[in-house]
Amino acid sequence: MCGPSDYTIHGAHHHFGWDHSIPPVETVAPGSTIYFECRDSSAGQLTPDSTVQDVGTLDFGKINPVTGPIFVDGAEPGDAVKVTIRQFEPSGFGWTANIPGFGLLADQFEEPALHIWKYDPDSMAPSLYGPGGKVPLKPFAGTIGLAPAEPGLHSIVPPRRVGGNMDIRDLSVGAELYLPVEVAGALFSIGDTHAAQGDGEVCGTAIESPMNVTVTLDLVKDAKLTMPRFTTPGPVTRHLDEKGYEVTTGIGEDLFAGARAALSQMVDLLAGRYNMAPVDAYMLCSVCGDLRISEIVDQPNWVVSFYFPRVVLE
Repeated sequence: MCGPSDYTIHGAHHHFGWDHSIPPVETVAPGSTIYFECRDSSAGQLTPDSTVQDVGTLDFGKINPVTGPIFVDGAEPGDAVKVTIRQFEPSGFGWTANIPGFGLLADQFEEPALHIWKYDPDSMAPSLYGPGGKVPLKPFAGTIGLAPAEPGLHSIVPPRRVGGNMDIRDLSVGAELYLPVEVAGALFSIGDTHAAQGDGEVCGTAIESPMNVTVTLDLVKDAKLTMPRFTTPGPVTRHLDEKGYEVTTGIGEDLFAGARAALSQMVDLLAGRYNMAPVDAYMLCSVCGDLRISEIVDQPNWVVSFYFPRVVLE
């Protein structure tokens, strides 16, 4: 648990898209600790009572709200904001969906699907997924970034050089993230909180879960970063490593095609071995399986591997 925060930013103070003309909610001094109330990536459109029919009616203009922005006093272009992740307060509710037209295998899974998760927000014990499956949880914020220099409103969906929707599951408690500043005050925002995700978030959603986040914002003058970087406080996959992995590969001249091939084979493996609907296997891969570039130097062919933790289904 972290100590008291200097500021509380309520969930009503959120925005959709990046725009440096959005007025800041608060101005803070470097070193301030801030408690953010964050909505899930559907902005509350999906609830514990939602059904698959609700996936088809999602308003994509309200996807990925972020709480903020925060003006960091003294921040100027060329500096970096150091974000120390202090604490998450999970809600106990989450969802994973297959959204038509979205995801690494969108052409293979064209119908909507939805799984509602319930988990213990205090113990954060592994959450049930279908008959016998249990997913270890690791909260993090999928979208965390600063305002870009380019004027106008920019979609929050793609990640940017100032951060944003990076979906890096290792930005969990204890991580320190450095973001390059492009506008005065930096204008920091955070949201899109997850209870768990695999590296790649292959179906396009993780365990999307509203929760509150506490971070400390510091300022590194004249850092001259061109892209985000971060450090972790220790091992990053210990919650998944206990029983090893099933691994499939994709080999060829194109990394994207290789990633699709590795994932498709894992979906087939899980569906066949555990009598699981392919779309359920696909969504499960998104919340706890990892895409990795295993080899990228032995041209003309590269190797992409998909790691699925056996602890989930054994």
